[in-house]
Amino acid sequence: MIFKKSTNIAGFFLLLTVFLSCQTSAQKVLEYTQFKNPEPVTIRGFDDHAMEPFVSRDGEYLFFNNSNAPGVNTEIHYATRIDDLTYQYKGILKGASSDKLDGVPTMDEEGNFYFVSVRNYFNDFQTIYGGKFSGGDLTNVGIVYGISKKKLGHLNFDLEVSADGNTIYFVDGIFSGKPFPDKADIAIAVKREGKFKRLSGSEEILDKINTKRLEYAPAISEDELEIFFTRHMSKQKLGIFRAVRKEKDLPFGKPRWVSAIKGHIEAPTLSPDERSLYYHKKENGKFVIYRVTR
Repeated sequence: MIFKKSTNIAGFFLLLTVFLSCQTSAQKVLEYTQFKNPEPVTIRGFDDHAMEPFVSRDGEYLFFNNSNAPGVNTEIHYATRIDDLTYQYKGILKGASSDKLDGVPTMDEEGNFYFVSVRNYFNDFQTIYGGKFSGGDLTNVGIVYGISKKKLGHLNFDLEVSADGNTIYFVDGIFSGKPFPDKADIAIAVKREGKFKRLSGSEEILDKINTKRLEYAPAISEDELEIFFTRHMSKQKLGIFRAVRKEKDLPFGKPRWVSAIKGHIEAPTLSPDERSLYYHKKENGKFVIYRVTR
């Protein structure tokens, strides 16, 4: 999730990630135990906060944003792969930058790049933008229409695009000025004739994922039969969950908690071979990127 207060948005946007730890009880939720061995990821040449990781579908790039805390200029950064736990920092993805919050990067296998920006929210209620990524450059940046509900207080603040580029899994958030959403649910949009449109039946497909709690930061497998997401369990508990289905048009089953991932954690994303799951974690007051493997 990415959200913060902006000095130009009259205090409406506040940091959601105020929760301290995740120690979900095995007695209360089903566990998914195949992932193990949490390990930190090194980004050489970068020592700031690193949040909202996304590994490109070819495995060559790691995209992320810096802190989304109040007063920070949140921008998208990128690094190139050295090995699964080491990346070389390349800089800010300038084509995505504005004077407002820009973050939550994602990209399909053809280089169609998407992200969240609140640069013009109070004028058009749009927060999802897209462009074309190639060789470290992002061009043709513009609004992705067909997803926003165009209502004040309704805001799409997380997303991931499918590998084939035809589906976006995103989050509908409802805010009333409190430090965190009143509601956050995952939803689906599909591309039709080059344009995205909310999928009819999305609520049924995600019925066992969305609850009265906050669900956000979706990550989807290449075949779209496996989904990971963050759930706000209670006042001070966060967890990353996994759900599966047998066919793309079927609902996902009951989610299971990825029990190897603990602490102040959010924002899962899969490696291209889907054996690694990356996420961000707050450690010693700083957000860093971790991974677990199966």
